[in-house]
Amino acid sequence: MVEFSTALLAIAAAFVLFAVVALYRVFVGPTIHDRVIAVNVAGTNTVIAIALVAAAFEESTFLDVALVYALLNFLLSIAFSKFNVEHGGVL
Repeated sequence: MVEFSTALLAIAAAFVLFAVVALYRVFVGPTIHDRVIAVNVAGTNTVIAIALVAAAFEESTFLDVALVYALLNFLLSIAFSKFNVEHGGVL
């Protein structure tokens, strides 16, 4: 039977792969809105992967890193939305 920590690391690797796929949309996305959503998806997948690694290694400091990264990801999306609306665009 597979150990729990090994399963968590495998799932974290899958989320990293999902983030890489989302980064493809960042570079190829036809509109700026697709790119913004892809950056948010990649950031969210990264936060989930960090949290899974924290659970696998039983290291609570990784959760602090994931929380800070999630807050930065959220602030980035809010800042871009504000910038886009002020310059004539509507998300």
